[in-house]
Amino acid sequence: MIINNEKILAELEAPLDVSKSHVEDILQKARELHGVDYNDVLTLLKVDDSDLLKEIYNTAQWIKQEIYGNRLVLFAPLYISNLCKNECLYCAFRAKNKDLVRKALSQEEIVHETEILLKQGHKRVLLVAGEAYPDEGLDYILKAVDSVYSARVGKQNIRRINVNIAPLSVEDFKRLKEKNIGTYQLFQETYHYDTYRQLHVGGPKANYENRLETIDRAFEAGFDDLGIGILFGLYDWRYEILALLSHIKHLEAKFGVGPHTISVPRIEPALGSDVSYHPPYAVNDEDFKKIIAVLRIAVPYTGIILSTRENSETRKFAFDLGISQISAGSRTNPGGYGEEDQCSGMEEQFSLGDTRPLMEVIKDVVDSKYIPSFCTGCYRLGRVGKDFMDLAKPGLIKQHCLPNAMFTFAEYMHDFADNELKKSGFELIENMIQNDIPSDALKEQVRANLKEIELGKRDVYF
Repeated sequence: MIINNEKILAELEAPLDVSKSHVEDILQKARELHGVDYNDVLTLLKVDDSDLLKEIYNTAQWIKQEIYGNRLVLFAPLYISNLCKNECLYCAFRAKNKDLVRKALSQEEIVHETEILLKQGHKRVLLVAGEAYPDEGLDYILKAVDSVYSARVGKQNIRRINVNIAPLSVEDFKRLKEKNIGTYQLFQETYHYDTYRQLHVGGPKANYENRLETIDRAFEAGFDDLGIGILFGLYDWRYEILALLSHIKHLEAKFGVGPHTISVPRIEPALGSDVSYHPPYAVNDEDFKKIIAVLRIAVPYTGIILSTRENSETRKFAFDLGISQISAGSRTNPGGYGEEDQCSGMEEQFSLGDTRPLMEVIKDVVDSKYIPSFCTGCYRLGRVGKDFMDLAKPGLIKQHCLPNAMFTFAEYMHDFADNELKKSGFELIENMIQNDIPSDALKEQVRANLKEIELGKRDVYF
């Protein structure tokens, strides 16, 4: 059994030692960067003392800095279709939503949308579609991946596509993997069985077990990097975290590696969904901070993704607590990047909290002393799955990731940034070379590559 519902509920009700000394022992163990065990997480979830919560947040921030440093990976979602045969009561794409304007992009439109993202400076996209495709079926998705990779604007191209689509069979996952995508991403939405059945009332997604076992099938098909997540607000967030960790434990035991990323969206209003406007277990900002911090402590080497569902203020405080990837300049409707009216809401999956353009988000990231990264070097050099973790755990991955973040950010500034961002951005890069690059030899190599980028070379990475 992957998720033991009764066991988790009983554990949440049982008394636990949340004394200062016990919690501090857990946090000290967390600073060894091996993660903490399930019972330790259960203890941290029950902490409500303000001083101890500050210690939890400080520990999460320290872990984030030790492993990831001051960098944030940026990407854009690319919605190619809102056709869907599921009836998920929290989602605008649900099959019976008559208010939604349905659309599936043609391959030419997909290329056009990609070109718009390239003109903004994006290098990484997350391809998203509802669980119903035009007559071609999965071939529509496979062709869409080819279309995204084929798009060119001058020297600009998309260097890595991640994919969030419906569950597949092992054989179909093998077909998808042949397309050279990065991470396959699928959210369980809620791990609580009864809640899942109440909210998924029709279509293939109503099958809880099939969805839960999808990540297993993707691993069996040869995928190295998989992304999982929860839609917070559907059930008790403490239960969801414990169930998520149970899922991770299952994957590690069976495949030797857990998820590459965890996404932490909160439910937001969606057209035609009463549930989305009145979440049954709404998560406030203080609890959301705790969710991010506890996950960073529990799974220190796993990427944590924050979407533009959250507003700019929330995103800013989340950087320090453990977030390592963010979407930016997002649209959640097919064709949304090419529309003049971005706020009609008639084709969107959900409403956005952060609607700022990419450059404005980047300025905010730089102002927070984080370096924006569009790097895809690990994917293309095979530093994925267990190989990535083997480099990350002793801290070696930073020798690649920080310089590569600098290179991709320098590319962005030379090609897209205004003078204000160039000034603050190159100052940040120089400061990080001085203070965060460990050796003089590596500093020299980084500066040499930055000079080549200044002279016009692109796609430079270690």
